[in-house]
Amino acid sequence: MTLENIQDGVIWVAGKPLWHELKNDELVEASENHLRDMRKEMGMVFQQFNLFPHMTVKRNITEAPVHVLGLSKEKANKRADEYLELVGLSDQADKFPSQLSGGQQQRVAIARALAMRPNILLFDEPTSALDPELVGEVLSVIQRLSEKHDLTILLVTHEMQFAKEISDRICFFDKGKIVEDGSPEQIFGNPQEERTKEFLSNFINNESNGATVT
Repeated sequence: MTLENIQDGVIWVAGKPLWHELKNDELVEASENHLRDMRKEMGMVFQQFNLFPHMTVKRNITEAPVHVLGLSKEKANKRADEYLELVGLSDQADKFPSQLSGGQQQRVAIARALAMRPNILLFDEPTSALDPELVGEVLSVIQRLSEKHDLTILLVTHEMQFAKEISDRICFFDKGKIVEDGSPEQIFGNPQEERTKEFLSNFINNESNGATVT
């Protein structure tokens, strides 16, 4: 999302370099205009919800489409209603974030990200700030998105069972580096790296006993 600068390499999004521009067949540092255009490809859902506390649920969702995309308030409100229904919060539109549970706030954050109609949706451990009983409601929304919407989802999570069920591709990170990369079947069924095996051993052992480790 360009919230942090990269130190090296090139990131490609939808066939275009994110932090660079092509000029005279060479990659040069991206202008702010280029970064602004590229950000429109992506939506972000944070760990701590990051909703505007002084705005209602609906205004949290309509603010960016109106001021960034230039939508009319009427179209932005219609879009907000659509995504509030998707996340099961149509009846909460006029409340403020402080009046909602953590799970509800995170679902509003998902609706807000979707309202920008991104091609890529980034989730930064979206359930880590939630009480255990609220985790399921957020994961079910993400699962519906993966099943019913033409959307690339990049999800950072420690919810192992969920990652196994929902993913097309899994990257296991350790100390900021990709240790192993493969399909869920390969990562969970036949991991190649010792660090991956060590991390997953507890999950796999408990799964075989009928329990789930998250």
